[in-house]
Amino acid sequence: MYDRIKSLREDNDFTQKEIAKILNCSQTGYGKYELGQRDIPTHILIKLALHYKTSIDYILGLTDVKKPYSRS
Repeated sequence: MYDRIKSLREDNDFTQKEIAKILNCSQTGYGKYELGQRDIPTHILIKLALHYKTSIDYILGLTDVKKPYSRS
Protein backbone atom coordinates (compact mmCIF):
# COMPACT_ATOMS: atom_id res chain seq x y z
CA MET A 1 0.00 0.00 0.00
CA TYR A 2 2.71 2.45 0.95
CA ASP A 3 4.59 2.01 -2.30
CA ARG A 4 1.35 2.66 -4.18
CA ILE A 5 0.84 6.14 -2.74
CA LYS A 6 4.47 6.98 -3.43
CA SER A 7 4.18 5.72 -7.02
CA LEU A 8 0.95 7.64 -7.58
CA ARG A 9 2.56 10.79 -6.26
CA GLU A 10 5.69 10.42 -8.37
CA ASP A 11 3.77 9.40 -11.51
CA ASN A 12 1.74 12.60 -11.19
CA ASP A 13 4.80 14.78 -10.51
CA PHE A 14 3.81 15.90 -7.03
CA THR A 15 6.13 16.48 -4.10
CA GLN A 16 5.36 15.20 -0.62
CA LYS A 17 4.88 18.80 0.44
CA GLU A 18 2.22 19.39 -2.24
CA ILE A 19 0.28 16.25 -1.33
CA ALA A 20 0.54 17.04 2.37
CA LYS A 21 -1.01 20.45 1.67
CA ILE A 22 -3.87 18.84 -0.29
CA LEU A 23 -4.45 16.41 2.60
CA ASN A 24 -4.14 19.16 5.20
CA CYS A 25 -1.35 17.38 7.07
CA SER A 26 2.36 17.94 7.59
CA GLN A 27 4.98 16.81 5.11
CA THR A 28 6.55 14.72 7.87
CA GLY A 29 3.21 13.04 8.58
CA TYR A 30 2.63 12.29 4.92
CA GLY A 31 6.18 10.97 4.57
CA LYS A 32 5.45 8.50 7.37
CA TYR A 33 2.47 7.20 5.36
CA GLU A 34 4.75 6.54 2.38
CA LEU A 35 7.35 4.82 4.57
CA GLY A 36 4.75 2.65 6.31
CA GLN A 37 5.61 4.17 9.67
CA ARG A 38 2.04 5.36 10.22
CA ASP A 39 -1.29 3.81 9.24
CA ILE A 40 -3.27 5.88 6.77
CA PRO A 41 -6.62 7.00 8.21
CA THR A 42 -9.76 6.32 6.20
CA HIS A 43 -10.43 9.99 5.48
CA ILE A 44 -6.92 10.35 4.03
CA LEU A 45 -7.41 7.24 1.86
CA ILE A 46 -10.63 8.75 0.51
CA LYS A 47 -8.91 12.06 -0.29
CA LEU A 48 -6.02 10.24 -2.02
CA ALA A 49 -8.37 8.08 -4.10
CA LEU A 50 -10.40 11.10 -5.19
CA HIS A 51 -7.30 13.17 -5.91
CA TYR A 52 -5.65 10.49 -8.05
CA LYS A 53 -8.98 9.34 -9.54
CA THR A 54 -8.44 5.76 -8.45
CA SER A 55 -10.00 3.36 -5.95
CA ILE A 56 -9.10 2.78 -2.34
CA ASP A 57 -8.76 -0.91 -3.29
CA TYR A 58 -5.97 0.06 -5.70
CA ILE A 59 -4.20 2.12 -3.05
CA LEU A 60 -4.50 -0.76 -0.56
CA GLY A 61 -3.14 -3.26 -3.09
CA LEU A 62 -6.36 -5.27 -3.33
CA THR A 63 -6.50 -4.77 -7.10
CA ASP A 64 -4.11 -3.78 -9.85
CA VAL A 65 -6.84 -1.89 -11.71
CA LYS A 66 -6.26 1.85 -11.27
CA LYS A 67 -9.63 2.89 -12.67
CA PRO A 68 -12.11 3.56 -9.86
CA TYR A 69 -15.42 1.80 -9.54
CA SER A 70 -18.38 3.61 -10.99
CA ARG A 71 -20.28 5.55 -8.38
CA SER A 72 -24.05 5.23 -8.48
